[in-house]
Amino acid sequence: MVISTLADGVARQIEAVTDSVTGVFEPVVRLGVTGLARSGKTVFITSLVANLLDRGRMPQLVANAEGRIEAAFLQPQPDDLVPRFDFETHLAAMTGQTPHWPDSTRAISEMRVSLRVRPNGLLSGLQGARTVHLDIVDYPGEWLLDLGLMDKSFAQWSAEVLDRIAGRDEAAEYLGLVAAMDGAAELDEPKAQALAAAFTEYLHAARGAGYSDCTPGRFLLPGDLAGSPVLTFAPLAAVGKPVRRSMWRTFEKRFEAYKAQVVKPFFRDHFARIDRQVVLVDVLGAIHAGPRAVEDMRGGLADTLAAFRPGRNAFLRRLLMGKRVEKILFAATKADHLHHSQHPQLTNIMQALTREAADRAQFAGASTEALSLASLRATVEETVTHEGHKLNCVRGRLLEDGRQAAFYPGALPLDANALLNPAKDGAEKWLEQDYQVMKFAPAANTLRPGDGPPHIRMDRAAQFLIGDML
Repeated sequence: MVISTLADGVARQIEAVTDSVTGVFEPVVRLGVTGLARSGKTVFITSLVANLLDRGRMPQLVANAEGRIEAAFLQPQPDDLVPRFDFETHLAAMTGQTPHWPDSTRAISEMRVSLRVRPNGLLSGLQGARTVHLDIVDYPGEWLLDLGLMDKSFAQWSAEVLDRIAGRDEAAEYLGLVAAMDGAAELDEPKAQALAAAFTEYLHAARGAGYSDCTPGRFLLPGDLAGSPVLTFAPLAAVGKPVRRSMWRTFEKRFEAYKAQVVKPFFRDHFARIDRQVVLVDVLGAIHAGPRAVEDMRGGLADTLAAFRPGRNAFLRRLLMGKRVEKILFAATKADHLHHSQHPQLTNIMQALTREAADRAQFAGASTEALSLASLRATVEETVTHEGHKLNCVRGRLLEDGRQAAFYPGALPLDANALLNPAKDGAEKWLEQDYQVMKFAPAANTLRPGDGPPHIRMDRAAQFLIGDML
C-alpha cells in the first residue's frame, strides 16, 4: 500500500511537470463538471461548448465582450483512453426540429475546446494571439458521491446508511432483510447476492424519490462490474466479533476492495488532475421532494466536497504536490423553472447548502462562487392573475404530454434558513409552503448565425471559470 501510494505521488508529480511546461506556451485548463443525479451535467457541457463556439449570447465573458477571442474550435481530447463527449449528438437533441433532453451521463467522457485569444493590457500590441485549451471532463454524478467513502470504514458506512434510511418507505424491504440477517454467520453467497440486489433496488427507488446520497455509485451504474464480488455487499447491522468467513467480514473486505479498485483509480486518474470545478445541484428538485431530501443533499454535498483539494496552482506547489482545485463554481440548475425575481433566493439557498465547503475552499486559497443558472432556457416568463392576485409564472412545453402551460412553483423564502433549519430538524414536510416542480421539455429554437443555445448566466459561469485565462 505504501509503495503504491508513493508511486501514485511520483506519477502525479511527473504529470504536473509536463502540464506546467506545456502550459507556458499553450495554457490548459482542466474543468471537471460534476453533480448529483438529474442536475443537468450533459446539458451544461453541451451548452457551454456551443456558446463558446458561437458567442452571440455570451456578453459577460469579458474577453468576448472586448472582441479578443479570434476563434474557437474543437480538437481531439488529450486522453486517448477516455471516450469523447458526444457534443454533436447532444446539441442536435437540444436544438433540433423536435427538441428533447439528451441522454444522461453513464460513463466518463472528455472533450477539448481551444480558443485563440489576443492579449490585453500594455503588451497587447507587442504580442500575438495565443491558444488556450479547455479540457472538459464529464462523469456520472453517482460516481461523485463515492469520493466521500474514501475515509470511512465499512462499520462507519453501514451505521450511517442504516440510520439515514430508517423510516423511509423505499427502504422497507431491504431493512426487513437486514433485520433477519445475522452478520456473524458464515457467508452464504446466494443470500449475499439477494441482499446486494435488494440494496440496489432501494438505491434506485431513493434516487427516484429525490434523495441524493445513493452510494456506492457503481451499484446504480455498474457497467462491466455488474455481478462481480466488488459490487456484492451492502450495509449490515453491527456485530460483536465477526469471524473470518462471516458475512460481515466478507462484506467488509469487498467494501475495502471497492474503494481501492474502483473509487481510488477514478480519483487518481481523473479527479485529482482537475484544476477548475463545476458542482451542479438540482436544488429545486430537492425542495420539491421535501425537508428530508434537502438535508440528505446537504450532507451528501458536505461529504463529497471534502474530497476536493482546493488551493492555488502555484508552479512550485504543482511540481511537488500535483494539481489542486483553484476555482469551484456551485450552480443551482434549472433557474428557468422560476421567474427571474426568485433567482436571488435560489442562489442564497445554493450558498447556504455549500457554505461549509466554500469556507474550507476559500481558506485553502481557492475562489468559489454560487450561481443560479439554466444551461438551456426552456421557458418564457409571464404574469397571470389568480383569485385577484398577480403571480409571476413561467410558461413552457410540458415534458409528459407536450402541452403549453403556465406554472407558479411557490415563493422561495428570502432567508435560506427557513428551509435548511426544518430540514436539519428532521421535519416531514414544509409547514408554510407547498413547493412544486414541473418538468419542461426543451423549447423549439431557431438559432441565428453566431448564437449558441439560449441560457441563463452561462456567460457568468464561463467568466468565473476561465475568464482569468483569457
